[in-house]
Amino acid sequence: MSETLHNGSALRLPRQVADAYVDDLIALDPITGTYLGVAASSSKLPDFSPAGRAALAELIRETLTRLDAAESAPGADSDAERRCARLLRERLTAELAVVEADEDLCAVSNIHSPAHSIREIFSLTPADTDEDWAAIAERLRAVPAAFAGYRESLGLGLERGLYGGPRATTTMIGQLTTWVGQDGSEAPFFEGFVSAGPDSLRAELDAAAAGATAAVVELRDWMDSVYAPAVEGKPDTVGRERYARWARFFNGTDLDLEEAYAYGWSEYHRLLAEMKSEAAKILPGAGPWEALKHLDEHGTHIEGVDEVRAWLQGLMDEAIENLDGTHFELAERVREVESRIAPPGGPAAPYYTSPSEDFSRPGRTWLPTMGQTRFAVYDLVSTWYHEGVPGHHLQLAQWTHVADQLSRYQATVGMVSANAEGWALYAERLMDELGYLKDAEQRLGYLDCQMMRAARVIVDIGMHVGLEIPADSPFHPGEQWTVDLAQEFFGLHSGRPADFVESELTRYLSMPGQAIGYKLGERAWLLGRDNARAARGDGFDLKAWHMAALSQGSLGLDDLVDELSKL
Repeated sequence: MSETLHNGSALRLPRQVADAYVDDLIALDPITGTYLGVAASSSKLPDFSPAGRAALAELIRETLTRLDAAESAPGADSDAERRCARLLRERLTAELAVVEADEDLCAVSNIHSPAHSIREIFSLTPADTDEDWAAIAERLRAVPAAFAGYRESLGLGLERGLYGGPRATTTMIGQLTTWVGQDGSEAPFFEGFVSAGPDSLRAELDAAAAGATAAVVELRDWMDSVYAPAVEGKPDTVGRERYARWARFFNGTDLDLEEAYAYGWSEYHRLLAEMKSEAAKILPGAGPWEALKHLDEHGTHIEGVDEVRAWLQGLMDEAIENLDGTHFELAERVREVESRIAPPGGPAAPYYTSPSEDFSRPGRTWLPTMGQTRFAVYDLVSTWYHEGVPGHHLQLAQWTHVADQLSRYQATVGMVSANAEGWALYAERLMDELGYLKDAEQRLGYLDCQMMRAARVIVDIGMHVGLEIPADSPFHPGEQWTVDLAQEFFGLHSGRPADFVESELTRYLSMPGQAIGYKLGERAWLLGRDNARAARGDGFDLKAWHMAALSQGSLGLDDLVDELSKL
C-alpha cells in the first residue's frame, strides 16, 4: 500500500490519503483503472477469488487507519479536507461492512456482478492502435482466471450457506448463454468484439477470445448444474439486517425504512393524480396505462436502431446548446457525450458510463434495444435527460473536470449511488420545470418514469423487509409484500413491457437498497435547493447553484442536504 506521495512526502492530509487509496485500489482492481483511463490497466483483470476480496478488505482497513492520523493533522479542518475525510470514512466503512458480511460470496445478479463487470469493461477498453489490441488480447487471456476466481467465491458462499437469489441465478444463466451465442440471437460476445482488431493480431485475438468464451461456458454450466440446484427454494429477498447494510452502502445514510416506505407511497398518490390528468389529454376517459398502451401503437416513434441512436445523440446535443450559458456553465470537454447501443445479453434498463479522467474517452449513454427496431419517443425523452444531459453526464463529467480542485477519490470511485441517481432524477424534473417536455405525450412518459421510481421505493423496501401494504392502498390493502405481489404491482404501474418489468424486479432483488436512491436522492437535491433559495432570497442564482452543487464531488445523503443548503 502507498505510504508516501509520488514526490516522497508523507500522507499527511485526508485528500492525500484518499488519492493514495485510489492508486492502491487500481492496483487491485484494473477494471476501475480502465474506467478512469489508466492505460496500464488495459491488459489486466481483478482477482475475484476470496483471496482477492481479502486483499481489498485489508486495503480498506489500512486506509481507515491512515485517515485517523490524517484527520488530526494541521490543515485537516479546512472545508476541502473535511468534506473529503467525511466521504472517505463513510464510504470505506460502508464497503467494509459489506465485505466483512461476505456479501461478495453470493454476488449473483442480472446487472451487478463480477461477470458483468468483466464483460462490460471490454466496451470501454481503448481499441485504437495495435498496442491497444495487444493489451486487449492479454486482458482476454486473463478472463478464465477472473471467472474461476468468481466461481471460487460463489462456491465458498455455498459452503457457508450464503446464497444468491434463485431468480437472479436463472436470469444470469440465461445472460451467460446469450454472451456465448448459444441462444441463437447473437454471435459470441468476445469473438464479435475482437472482429474489429487488426489483421496482424488476428490469430492471437481469435485464440484469446475463444478462451474467454470457453470460460463463460464453464461458469454457465457450473451455475446451471451446481449453483442453481443449491439455491433452489431459497428466498430471493434479503431481510431487514442485510437490507439495512446495503441501503447504507448505496445511499450513504442509515435510513428510517418505514419513513422511506411511507414517502414512496406519498409520491405514488401524487404522481397518480398527475398521470390521470395527462392521460385524459391523450385519450379522453382513459387511465394512465391505457393511454401509454395507446402511445405504444399510435404515439411518436423512431424506426431503426441506427436512427434511434442518432436521435438520442441529437436530443443530448440540443440540451447542451440550450442549457449551457442559461442554467449551467459547461467546459468544452464536458459538452462532449456519445450515444451508444448496448451489447445484447444485459439488463433492459439504459445506463451511462463516465468519461476517462483525461476525457480521451467521453461520457457515453447506452440503450439496450432488447431486440426492438421501433422505439416510442415518450419512453425515451426524460430517460435521456436522466442518463445524459443534464443528468448523469453533466454531474459525473463535471466531477471529472474539477477533480484537481477536489480529490481524485471524490470525483471517481467515491461516488454514492443515491447522490448520482438523485441528481439524474432531479434533472428530469428540472427539464419539466423548464418546459422541455413539450406535450402530454412526453409529460406522461416523464411521469411514468417518476412513478417507476416511486414504485421502486415501495416494492424494494416492502418485499425485502416484509412490510404491510397500507390500508388505503388500491392494491391488496393490508397484505404483506411478497415477490409475486411486487411483480404484479410494478407491472400494473408501469408503461414498460413485461420483459422490462421482469428485468427490473430481478435487479431490485439482487441489488437491495440501490433502487430506492433515485427518489430519496431526488428528495435530498430538492430540499437542498429549496433551503438555499430560502436562505438567499432574491439573490438566489439557479445557474450558480447548479455549478457549485455539481462541483462539490460525491457526498452521501447524510451530508448532501447540509452541503447543498449552504451553496
